[in-house]
Amino acid sequence: QVQLVESGGGLVQSGGSLTLSCAASGFTFSSHGMSWYRRTPGKERELVARIDNTGGSTNYGDSVKGRFTIYRDNFKNTLYLQMNSLKPEDTAVYFCNRERFLVDWGQGTQVTVSS
Repeated sequence: QVQLVESGGGLVQSGGSLTLSCAASGFTFSSHGMSWYRRTPGKERELVARIDNTGGSTNYGDSVKGRFTIYRDNFKNTLYLQMNSLKPEDTAVYFCNRERFLVDWGQGTQVTVSS
């Protein structure tokens, strides 16, 4: 019933940009903070960015600070991640999830950054 659908990933060159989307359904989106995570094969899931329920407060992982922006459209139940100045080390599958409490993970969206 709860569903998170990530999209917007792709192959980009180093220094390029992408905007990821996370369409949420099955819960009251506007009542919950949301986060973006990423994972590479064989490695732990990394918190990328966090946003409160209104969009008024955000936090970023050190590795993406200054390059990525998390934002949300509560009318469309959609979370976004604007990714700028992409680096090869940003290559990962990106996932979104609710802050409290986590729901079932979506399929993620693959971001590949070439050098």
